[in-house]
Amino acid sequence: MSDKVTERHEERRGHVDGATGDIRRFLPGFTWQSIPILAYKEEGSHFRSITRQVLFEGDADLPCQARYFEIAAGGHSTLERHQHVHVVMVLRGSGRALVGDRVIALAPFDVVRIAPGSWHQFRADREPFGFLCMVNVERDRPERPDAAGLAELRATSEVAEFIRL
Repeated sequence: MSDKVTERHEERRGHVDGATGDIRRFLPGFTWQSIPILAYKEEGSHFRSITRQVLFEGDADLPCQARYFEIAAGGHSTLERHQHVHVVMVLRGSGRALVGDRVIALAPFDVVRIAPGSWHQFRADREPFGFLCMVNVERDRPERPDAAGLAELRATSEVAEFIRL
């Protein structure tokens, strides 16, 4: 962050009353105050070098979860799809994503809507790639492609080159 941004950030570090709202301050290294850095998923070899931080767990008035994912250089998320919508906003670095049948380049502040049923996967290239992801609190579990799904995805050479399993 620039010195001016850091100064403004330091100036606003005052008391926040829990009755009016909760705040988790942004910290160096794309972390947030009191937010643990978690494994992306419990287990598996279908992703690489990715972490998550749950920034907002949702509540009755706003039943969504806001998460920050960060993929290290050369890493990738799981190739998957589900029946819920995702909205992703890039905050750090640049990378690429498979969304449906297209591979798209992404840079800070780009926003991507991932429609229900769309195959998707995110990859970092030469630098850390971090993004916010908003989803419903209640959502279905991800589906990974079977042999037929992989064959369909690999029918497009750009997609075949991009995906990682």
